Amino acid sequence: MVSGGQRTESQYFSGLRLARRVPITVKCKVDAPHNLVRYAARLRDQYREEFHAVWCVVDVDDFDIAAAVREADRVKIDLTVSDPCFELWLLLHFADHRAHVADYRAARDLLARHVPGYDKKLDYAAFDPGLEEAVIRAARLGPDNPVSGVGRLVHSVLHA
Repeated sequence: MVSGGQRTESQYFSGLRLARRVPITVKCKVDAPHNLVRYAARLRDQYREEFHAVWCVVDVDDFDIAAAVREADRVKIDLTVSDPCFELWLLLHFADHRAHVADYRAARDLLARHVPGYDKKLDYAAFDPGLEEAVIRAARLGPDNPVSGVGRLVHSVLHA
Protein backbone atom coordinates (compact mmCIF):
# COMPACT_ATOMS: atom_id res chain seq x y z
CA MET A 1 0.00 0.00 0.00
CA VAL A 2 1.32 3.42 -0.95
CA SER A 3 0.09 6.45 0.97
CA GLY A 4 0.55 10.17 0.68
CA GLY A 5 0.30 10.45 4.45
CA GLN A 6 3.53 10.14 6.39
CA ARG A 7 2.21 9.37 9.83
CA THR A 8 -1.44 8.55 10.37
CA GLU A 9 -1.92 6.07 7.54
CA SER A 10 1.32 4.31 8.36
CA GLN A 11 0.39 3.99 12.04
CA TYR A 12 -3.08 2.73 11.17
CA PHE A 13 -2.03 0.09 8.65
CA SER A 14 0.96 -1.04 10.71
CA GLY A 15 -1.43 -1.53 13.62
CA LEU A 16 -3.88 -3.40 11.41
CA ARG A 17 -1.08 -5.68 10.24
CA LEU A 18 -0.09 -6.55 13.80
CA ALA A 19 -3.58 -6.78 15.32
CA ARG A 20 -5.18 -8.79 12.54
CA ARG A 21 -2.04 -10.54 11.30
CA VAL A 22 -2.66 -9.49 7.74
CA PRO A 23 0.05 -9.26 5.09
CA ILE A 24 0.32 -5.57 4.28
CA THR A 25 3.37 -3.45 3.53
CA VAL A 26 3.13 0.31 3.91
CA LYS A 27 5.15 2.79 1.86
CA CYS A 28 4.69 6.51 2.46
CA LYS A 29 5.68 9.32 0.15
CA VAL A 30 4.63 12.95 0.22
CA ASP A 31 3.54 13.86 -3.30
CA ALA A 32 0.53 14.66 -5.44
CA PRO A 33 -1.90 11.74 -5.84
CA HIS A 34 -1.18 11.15 -9.55
CA ASN A 35 2.55 10.90 -8.72
CA LEU A 36 1.79 8.49 -5.88
CA VAL A 37 -0.09 6.29 -8.33
CA ARG A 38 2.96 6.26 -10.63
CA TYR A 39 5.19 5.44 -7.66
CA ALA A 40 2.88 2.57 -6.67
CA ALA A 41 3.01 1.22 -10.23
CA ARG A 42 6.83 1.34 -10.22
CA LEU A 43 6.93 -0.56 -6.91
CA ARG A 44 4.47 -3.13 -8.26
CA ASP A 45 6.56 -3.63 -11.39
CA GLN A 46 9.83 -3.80 -9.46
CA TYR A 47 8.56 -6.27 -6.83
CA ARG A 48 5.95 -8.09 -8.88
CA GLU A 49 6.54 -11.46 -7.18
CA GLU A 50 6.24 -10.06 -3.65
CA PHE A 51 2.81 -8.40 -3.75
CA HIS A 52 -0.66 -9.82 -4.24
CA ALA A 53 -2.04 -6.33 -4.94
CA VAL A 54 -0.87 -2.73 -4.79
CA TRP A 55 -3.15 0.01 -3.51
CA CYS A 56 -2.68 3.75 -3.40
CA VAL A 57 -4.35 5.67 -0.56
CA VAL A 58 -4.86 9.42 -1.05
CA ASP A 59 -6.78 12.33 0.42
CA VAL A 60 -8.60 14.90 -1.67
CA ASP A 61 -7.13 17.94 0.07
CA ASP A 62 -6.48 20.45 -2.73
CA PHE A 63 -5.35 17.92 -5.32
CA ASP A 64 -6.59 17.07 -8.80
CA ILE A 65 -8.07 13.69 -7.94
CA ALA A 66 -9.43 13.22 -11.47
CA ALA A 67 -5.84 13.08 -12.74
CA ALA A 68 -5.01 10.43 -10.13
CA VAL A 69 -8.08 8.39 -11.10
CA ARG A 70 -7.10 8.53 -14.79
CA GLU A 71 -3.53 7.53 -13.97
CA ALA A 72 -4.68 4.66 -11.72
CA ASP A 73 -6.92 3.37 -14.52
CA ARG A 74 -4.08 3.66 -17.02
CA VAL A 75 -1.47 1.82 -14.92
CA LYS A 76 -3.95 -0.57 -13.26
CA ILE A 77 -3.44 0.47 -9.63
CA ASP A 78 -6.23 0.25 -7.05
CA LEU A 79 -6.84 3.80 -5.86
CA THR A 80 -8.73 4.63 -2.71
CA VAL A 81 -9.69 8.23 -2.06
CA SER A 82 -10.84 9.82 1.17
CA ASP A 83 -12.71 13.11 0.90
CA PRO A 84 -11.76 15.21 2.65
CA CYS A 85 -9.09 13.12 4.41
CA PHE A 86 -8.10 9.81 6.01
CA GLU A 87 -9.54 10.98 9.33
CA LEU A 88 -13.00 10.41 7.84
CA TRP A 89 -12.13 6.70 7.61
CA LEU A 90 -11.06 6.78 11.25
CA LEU A 91 -14.30 8.51 12.25
CA LEU A 92 -16.31 5.72 10.59
CA HIS A 93 -14.96 3.31 13.22
CA PHE A 94 -17.11 5.14 15.78
CA ALA A 95 -19.99 6.82 13.93
CA ASP A 96 -22.10 6.51 10.81
CA HIS A 97 -21.22 10.02 9.64
CA ARG A 98 -22.75 10.98 6.29
CA ALA A 99 -22.89 14.77 6.48
CA HIS A 100 -20.43 16.92 4.53
CA VAL A 101 -17.01 17.37 6.18
CA ALA A 102 -15.34 20.60 5.12
CA ASP A 103 -11.68 19.77 5.64
CA TYR A 104 -9.09 18.05 7.82
CA ARG A 105 -9.81 20.30 10.81
CA ALA A 106 -13.50 19.47 10.73
CA ALA A 107 -12.77 15.76 10.42
CA ARG A 108 -10.23 15.95 13.24
CA ASP A 109 -12.74 17.71 15.49
CA LEU A 110 -15.42 15.09 14.76
CA LEU A 111 -12.95 12.29 15.45
CA ALA A 112 -11.77 13.95 18.68
CA ARG A 113 -15.27 13.43 20.10
CA HIS A 114 -14.49 9.71 20.07
CA VAL A 115 -10.71 9.81 20.45
CA PRO A 116 -9.99 12.72 22.82
CA GLY A 117 -6.88 14.67 21.90
CA TYR A 118 -6.54 13.12 18.44
CA ASP A 119 -4.04 14.99 16.30
CA LYS A 120 -2.40 12.79 13.63
CA LYS A 121 -0.99 10.30 16.12
CA LEU A 122 -2.99 7.19 16.80
CA ASP A 123 -3.03 3.95 18.69
CA TYR A 124 -4.59 1.36 16.37
CA ALA A 125 -6.05 -0.56 19.32
CA ALA A 126 -8.64 2.20 19.78
CA PHE A 127 -9.90 1.63 16.23
CA ASP A 128 -9.83 -2.15 15.90
CA PRO A 129 -13.15 -2.87 17.67
CA GLY A 130 -15.02 -0.75 15.11
CA LEU A 131 -13.22 -2.05 12.02
CA GLU A 132 -16.02 -4.16 10.52
CA GLU A 133 -18.57 -1.39 11.13
CA ALA A 134 -16.24 1.13 9.46
CA VAL A 135 -16.06 -1.06 6.35
CA ILE A 136 -19.87 -1.24 6.21
CA ARG A 137 -20.30 2.48 6.87
CA ALA A 138 -17.75 3.44 4.21
CA ALA A 139 -19.58 1.30 1.65
CA ARG A 140 -22.82 3.18 2.39
CA LEU A 141 -21.33 6.61 1.64
CA GLY A 142 -22.22 8.28 -1.63
CA PRO A 143 -19.88 9.36 -4.39
CA ASP A 144 -19.31 12.85 -2.96
CA ASN A 145 -17.94 14.23 0.31
CA PRO A 146 -17.85 12.49 2.65
CA VAL A 147 -16.36 9.45 0.98
CA SER A 148 -13.67 6.93 1.86
CA GLY A 149 -12.57 4.02 -0.27
CA VAL A 150 -10.34 2.72 2.51
CA GLY A 151 -13.03 0.21 3.46
CA ARG A 152 -12.52 -1.56 0.11
CA LEU A 153 -8.80 -1.86 0.82
CA VAL A 154 -9.34 -3.11 4.37
CA HIS A 155 -11.96 -5.62 3.21
CA SER A 156 -9.56 -6.87 0.55
CA VAL A 157 -6.72 -7.27 3.04
CA LEU A 158 -8.88 -9.01 5.64
CA HIS A 159 -10.24 -11.48 3.09
CA ALA A 160 -7.09 -12.11 1.07
